[in-house]
Amino acid sequence: MNAFFHAVAFLTRIPVPRLTDDMKDWQRSVAFYPAVGLLLGILLCGAAFVAFWLLPVPVAAVIVLAGWVYSTGALHLDGWMDLADGLGSYRDRERVFAIMKDSRVGAMGVTAAILLFMVKVAALYEIIASGLLVWLILPPLLARTGLTAAIWFWPYITEKGLGTGLRGGLTEWRVAAGFLLAVGFAFALYGIAGLLVSFVVAVCDWLFLRMVARRLGGLTGDCYGAQVEWAEAVTLVCIVIAGRFCA
Repeated sequence: MNAFFHAVAFLTRIPVPRLTDDMKDWQRSVAFYPAVGLLLGILLCGAAFVAFWLLPVPVAAVIVLAGWVYSTGALHLDGWMDLADGLGSYRDRERVFAIMKDSRVGAMGVTAAILLFMVKVAALYEIIASGLLVWLILPPLLARTGLTAAIWFWPYITEKGLGTGLRGGLTEWRVAAGFLLAVGFAFALYGIAGLLVSFVVAVCDWLFLRMVARRLGGLTGDCYGAQVEWAEAVTLVCIVIAGRFCA
């Protein structure tokens, strides 16, 4: 359980028992990222039900998004903005890395964050208004399953970064187990529509990571964060589409 608690502590603000100092537990924690995504999805779904019961839909959508961001400590949002600043500069590779490491947020990062929030809150509004609340388990689950795949399939190129050594905690079987967890939940809860959403998100995730890795020569911690935000937004949009055509 120590590895699971490390995953929860890293990816969320959820309190956990005292963590061990064993690096092996930290490395093994990456295999539990999909499980943490499932936990976040359940909490998100529950929060949406409460907000929908207490508040008008527009207010509920904003409150749910605020709680969603808070529950992760805006960890992934920071990576989304940093990557937008770096890639949006259209500079050479070394300059892109320097921009991404800068603690200040530029115009591209702010713009990317605003657009991301607009997409998410609009999708949440439609999902809540359409009564598709149970679908909200999927975005955190699929995004963190994609994160595990990103760590496994693409090289980590930051020296002494937070992601250093995480790939060592994965195996083909652990990656496959996370994938089966996500797909199994999608099918059990939503049937064929859930499988279709999962497939589209996986393709969009792969295209995004492929584009970033080609530009940078691999992935960094900021890229991992950006991938999570991208996958969550894509999943929300896919849920809205599924609600219109598969209901």
